[in-house]
Amino acid sequence: MQTDKDLFDLIKESYPLNPREEFVIDTSNKLRISAKKLNKKRRVKQFSFASASIAMCLIAISWFFFYGGKDILTNNLYSSLGDEKSLSSVKEQEPLVYIYQSHNLESFFTEVKTSDASQAFHDTKNITLVGERLSQSLLKRGINSIHDKTNITAILKEKSLSFSETYTVSREPLKVALENNKSIKMVFDIHRDSRKRSETTIKLNGKDYPRMAFIVSRSSINYEDNFKFAEILHKRIEEKYPGLSRGVFVKDNPPKQNTYNQDLFGNSVLLEIGGPENTLEEEYKTVDVLAEIITVLLKEPNK
Repeated sequence: MQTDKDLFDLIKESYPLNPREEFVIDTSNKLRISAKKLNKKRRVKQFSFASASIAMCLIAISWFFFYGGKDILTNNLYSSLGDEKSLSSVKEQEPLVYIYQSHNLESFFTEVKTSDASQAFHDTKNITLVGERLSQSLLKRGINSIHDKTNITAILKEKSLSFSETYTVSREPLKVALENNKSIKMVFDIHRDSRKRSETTIKLNGKDYPRMAFIVSRSSINYEDNFKFAEILHKRIEEKYPGLSRGVFVKDNPPKQNTYNQDLFGNSVLLEIGGPENTLEEEYKTVDVLAEIITVLLKEPNK
């Protein structure tokens, strides 16, 4: 009985494997075409797999931001505020603090082309931004405020008024705010001092902070209340940030003249923060501390 090998050898002997050249070329071309088709199918599969992977990633990212991610980001934003209400709900509350800048163009050497403090003024990069930072810092801590951004200097020029009439101009928006918002408990007029950096700056935890000074007018009918208020702020700051406050300073202005508008409301102070050699970024750090202290005071009983 013949085996498979015997049959195979018989076929080879009967039909020698010497194909024609045309057959070889034709077969070779067909094999190349088949190979190209296989490669194309393989690339399509790889592309489809990559596309599917990208699509899955996009879906995951979308889910993160629109569902889980949104909550995570929100939680991180407010994690440092404990149970504070959302910013939108805080804005709906009655304002507790009024912030304004009588010398609204006071600026810093880093923002102006001068090294003369008496000339360090800027139309946009000025002490008004520091007042805005205080307002926003309070907002994040659950305290609504009114930040008046009236351009006092522009009004003085428009009405041909002297610089000495600054507080007369800034007085009007304050009066209106107090009449319309009986909820206000504190008033701050934010200024920049003109002292040297060595006097206006202190290093706390390795970082430079502009120092604060609380100014109170003795000629105001609210002098005693304002002085007590300034003393409380100074002492509270000293407890947590020793040296950050330069103290409370009383100005003996002539009666019936400039009271820094402090006759309109008790718990009013003129606040000088840093000097021309400080930077806006440094100023922001100090008002963040002030916002922290204000928040504590407002949340205490009978405040």
